[in-house]
Amino acid sequence: MSECLFCKIASGEIAADRVAEGPGWIAFRDIAPQAPTHILIIPREHIGSLNDLDVARTELAGELLLACRDVARREGVADPGYRLLTNTNREAGQLVPHLHFHLLGGREMGWPPG
Repeated sequence: MSECLFCKIASGEIAADRVAEGPGWIAFRDIAPQAPTHILIIPREHIGSLNDLDVARTELAGELLLACRDVARREGVADPGYRLLTNTNREAGQLVPHLHFHLLGGREMGWPPG
């Protein structure tokens, strides 16, 4: 059994406020939201970070991006605008070592981030 928090969420071992899912991914609300809409989109398969996503998973990468777009539409933030980001490794702020995308919306975003 994996010790990865997001693997446990993906398997249903740990509950999460799921908003959507597909064969290769799930989307759920962040427990510490940084915007009115803050959803995490993760692959069901354990992939440590974007650095670990290889060409053999090209189809999954596309599926994840389209899932992000679809979740933004469902949440009503697609037209006004949203931010999609992924942190890769410790210095970038990746707290859970499982590839995930943050979908942030519902307010104006500043630039530069961080």
